[in-house]
Amino acid sequence: MGIFNKKQKAVKIQTLAELEPMIETGKPILIDFFQIGCAPCQVMDGIMNELAREYGESAHVVKVDVAKVAGAAQTFQVRSTPTFVLLSKVEKKVSKKARQRGNGDKPNAGKMSARWRSSGLVKKDQLQRLLESNGAERATA
Repeated sequence: MGIFNKKQKAVKIQTLAELEPMIETGKPILIDFFQIGCAPCQVMDGIMNELAREYGESAHVVKVDVAKVAGAAQTFQVRSTPTFVLLSKVEKKVSKKARQRGNGDKPNAGKMSARWRSSGLVKKDQLQRLLESNGAERATA
């Protein structure tokens, strides 16, 4: 290890298309919709970078500047900043009857969807619990 180790930060995306490869991994994606000049957004920036370091291997921590990423605010219905959205796979439990009828494999099973959203300041421990309840694991240091 060198003296100048670059610390992992939340990934800033330039287009919504950059989310596609992340979605395909199946890992939970925590998105921070922010804008420059927003004081609460600056507070959350440090927390998002800490989460990116802690969960870097098992979750995607992403930042989206709503002023620069076309369609982001409309697609995710962002009304104020910061807004946080968690995308995660929906694990549908198949009932015994459905398996007997042959309906066990639903096309939407395992599909990525918005599982949680919040606007304003959010405590780090709440975001940690959220990531962990959706399959992310904290890296051991």
